[in-house]
Amino acid sequence: MRVCVATIINHPEDARIMHRQIRALLDAGHEVTYVAPFTYYNVTPPLPITAVDIPVNAGYGRARAALRRGVKGADLLLVHDLELLRALPYRHPPVVWDTREQGGTRRAARAERRHHVISPSVVPEATLVSAAPPPPGDTRVVHIGRLSAERGVAELIELAGRLLPHGIRLDLIGPADRTARALLRDAQRTGLLDWFGHVPNRHALRMAEGALAGLSLARDSVPGPPTKILDYMGRGVPVIATGQAAPLVHAARCGLVVDLDVDQVRHAVLDLKEDPERRLALGAAGHQHARLHHHWPDHAPAFVARMESFAGVAHSLAV
Repeated sequence: MRVCVATIINHPEDARIMHRQIRALLDAGHEVTYVAPFTYYNVTPPLPITAVDIPVNAGYGRARAALRRGVKGADLLLVHDLELLRALPYRHPPVVWDTREQGGTRRAARAERRHHVISPSVVPEATLVSAAPPPPGDTRVVHIGRLSAERGVAELIELAGRLLPHGIRLDLIGPADRTARALLRDAQRTGLLDWFGHVPNRHALRMAEGALAGLSLARDSVPGPPTKILDYMGRGVPVIATGQAAPLVHAARCGLVVDLDVDQVRHAVLDLKEDPERRLALGAAGHQHARLHHHWPDHAPAFVARMESFAGVAHSLAV
């Protein structure tokens, strides 16, 4: 099967797209053409992927031209942005839209009637669970993923300054929105925190190992529990998260739920610093829950079989 995967918004090494979905297709013996903003993000696509470069947030004309190249000879088109559904070439294979966080609008409802749709409830958000992560330490906290106002970047910077007197550093691992970059550069320049920018997924997960806690300080407007919580769980790191993550955190017994308030987060971090047994228990419980329910290799075969069904091809025996 030949699959064209396309995005104009996400980083080409987005974990869900590259490290889970595309990797599962390649491991099953399928061919992948990937339409993504490689030049904008300074990414060289790995072999054996066939790459089609596209500007980030490309307009209708450029998006349609790139998709026309990408779907040539393809059995299936997997699209990750609602905007790309407006730019489909006249001749195209069956289309799958991964809605992720883009559902709920009238345009989305129309798209769902016309194309195949997958979402985190169909293809679960998952992670790569470490076999035996190190125990949580007590000198640093981490945040994996995109940094923006909606994801608490101002609160994270303030928190970093208030944790320094207690011997705790904040590591930020992930890209930042344009409006957040200057704030982060200033904070790093003054020694408040370490901001590493985008790091390939496997390396980011290893960097998180051994942290005192993994943070997720998203506002209520950010839908669903962030994948970063699964990443922390899969690496045995206790979680400190805001309200929308409460069901997952409580179900896994993997951490603490707080308001988006720097004082509350600071107290939660310091409580864990002073209680190594609790840190160890939360990290172990989260790791066990992630291994049982959220380890991507356990979900990959079902994802590949679904894509093959949408394309109308025989189920692969290579999974």
